[in-house]
Amino acid sequence: MNSLGINKSNKETKVVVAMSGGVDSSVVAALMKQEGYDVTGITLKLYDDTKQSKEGRQCCAGQDILDAKRVSENINIDHKILFYQKKFKSEVIDSFIDSYAAGETPIPCVQCNQTVKFRDLFKYAKDLNADALITGHYVSRVQRNGHANMYKAKDQNRDQSYFLFSTTQAQLDYLRFPLGEIDKSETRAIAEKLKLNVATKPDSQDICFVPNGDYASVIKKFRPESFKPGKIIDIEGNQIGEHEGIINYTIGQRKGIKIASNNPLYVVNIDADKNTIVVGNKDCLEVKQIKLRDLNILGSKKEFNEEINIKVRSTGRLLKAKVNLLENYADVEILDKETGISPGQACVFYSKDKIGDKVLGGGWIHKTLNKNLSTKLTT
Repeated sequence: MNSLGINKSNKETKVVVAMSGGVDSSVVAALMKQEGYDVTGITLKLYDDTKQSKEGRQCCAGQDILDAKRVSENINIDHKILFYQKKFKSEVIDSFIDSYAAGETPIPCVQCNQTVKFRDLFKYAKDLNADALITGHYVSRVQRNGHANMYKAKDQNRDQSYFLFSTTQAQLDYLRFPLGEIDKSETRAIAEKLKLNVATKPDSQDICFVPNGDYASVIKKFRPESFKPGKIIDIEGNQIGEHEGIINYTIGQRKGIKIASNNPLYVVNIDADKNTIVVGNKDCLEVKQIKLRDLNILGSKKEFNEEINIKVRSTGRLLKAKVNLLENYADVEILDKETGISPGQACVFYSKDKIGDKVLGGGWIHKTLNKNLSTKLTT
């Protein structure tokens, strides 16, 4: 059994490494080569980056492809580029725009992992007869009882399990995450030791197809009708202002409402059907129940019989909750206080055991029930 848990010698084990051109995936490719595996690096070209901002730090752009190619040449592995722009446009960008137009706050990085990265790249790696698909994500993979389990990474500040909740069991069994047990600083140190050209390259920050974080300009390009003026109302239903398009607002937003008030006002609901923004005080943002759609469950459903932990935003804390699993839907009762939860985001399930925080899957937030807001005004 080799270090990847595959019953072959390293030399006979063929692996595909997803290479974004960043330091993490480059280190993974170099480590696999150093251990003697048969390595092929794959980089995805996902979008037209001709107008990419020089200051932006996105992934899967032109410079990233060149960096991945250079790393591959330096460590002497095969490197291939897959041109997935059409797939990415139809399955990630269009979905992102649809979600915002529906008054949601989407997470395109999850949808990218769910489609072109794991589903399509998974199939491509299988077609190459690779024994495993390797990525530079910071999550831990633990093999137990014949199946792989996903856990939060050792480096809690870099943990990416929230973005991988939609990984299926078949994908997880095939995937490997070598960086799950090390800190980011160690990854940088390995890159410098191996003299990789990306050792000091900054991490990607922005959504890859949204230069400088200006998502409104992307939506305006593809869906200009989304910027239709409408009413801003209070929690009693009274009009107190006008907006220039619901696209410009997200749940919990305080700045940019442009309405005079003795107390701070927050966006507490977005009604896309009525093209209306609802504002209220901070207490109206507290959410006690959420409804989820399009579930992905990892492990046994018996684990949901007890109280578990959930995460409702990538940078959020773990919250205690009770989850009632239905047919591809779930009702979630949040036991801790939490505010500003938005439809379109993900709710990821975790359970604590002696190893760490185990990922049980998750789903997409479809509706919220705010504690101090009339159900007539909630999404």
